[in-house]
Amino acid sequence: MRLSAAPALFLTCLVLSGCASSSGPEAVLSPRPSRETTSSVAAPAAPAVSVPVPAGDVGMAEAPGEPPQELAWAGQVPQPQAFTSMESNAGMPVPTDRPVAMVVPDNPAMDEAPRTRSRVYSHRFRDAKPINFGKRSPRKLAVHGVDVSRWQGNIDWEKLRTQGANFAYIKATDGGDHLDPMFKKNWRRAEQAGLKRGAYHFFYWCRTAGEQADWFIRNVPREANALPPVIDVEYNGESSCKRRLSAARVREKMQVFMDKLERHYGQRPVIYTAPDFYRDNLKGAFPNHPFWLRSVAAHPSKVYPGRKWLFWQYSGSGLSHGVDGRIDLNVFHGSEAEWHNWASRSAT
Repeated sequence: MRLSAAPALFLTCLVLSGCASSSGPEAVLSPRPSRETTSSVAAPAAPAVSVPVPAGDVGMAEAPGEPPQELAWAGQVPQPQAFTSMESNAGMPVPTDRPVAMVVPDNPAMDEAPRTRSRVYSHRFRDAKPINFGKRSPRKLAVHGVDVSRWQGNIDWEKLRTQGANFAYIKATDGGDHLDPMFKKNWRRAEQAGLKRGAYHFFYWCRTAGEQADWFIRNVPREANALPPVIDVEYNGESSCKRRLSAARVREKMQVFMDKLERHYGQRPVIYTAPDFYRDNLKGAFPNHPFWLRSVAAHPSKVYPGRKWLFWQYSGSGLSHGVDGRIDLNVFHGSEAEWHNWASRSAT
């Protein structure tokens, strides 16, 4: 059967129209991507669109001047595992609540910086009540220092250093609620003057050891290059606490306090004590802790036989430019080289 002219013409137009279309057969066979999303999977972006890459530890360089972008998940970005495998040399297990300062420095760049040795000034102090210590005089030791509190008032730290104060232990806290009002100023000014400095706590026998450790930690910053903290244990007739504990109980409370400080600062605390308290409570105790011994009338070997010591407080009546009134004088048990080595190892 033959088609009429009109239908044939109409069919020819349809064919020509289809050939002129820009879509072609593939457009019919290839479906367009769906705009729906399933669960957390989003539709892929078109290749021509530039998508910002979140900042992260993936080895990509960030555009200069742009702040790092926040990751999609909540919480802190995991740190490189290289830091977590380091071992502590603090002498105590690493705490679970916060890292020991010796293990992971707060500022790794600071740890990589070369350490410089500060100048050691020779002894130029005077003494209101001089003692002849004979052949074992503290003057024969190289590195002298001081300990101070509010009672020294405003100190000229630069002048005090040139007189021979190469280190200073600064009164920080008493018990569980007292802060020396000059501590913050002395702490800052001593560092500015170039002294090695540490803080000490006067232990109060009528408060729990944990409360006192928390109070000290709250007020004494954990800073690089600070000397180890000190626990001052002695009898104090002026204190309102008249309690006299057994030697075992004394050592137990001290251990709790010192363990807590060591976990926080990453440094083993130094024990300061006086002859009578040592005789009653500390003879033979704490062989692995450094001792700072008060002995103002004789060499420590005579007053504390058999006890190794790190610092010797040899005078409570020192006189020096930079301080009004009297000041406690101390000396390090070792040479100048041994001082530098100990200070660098002990610093946080």
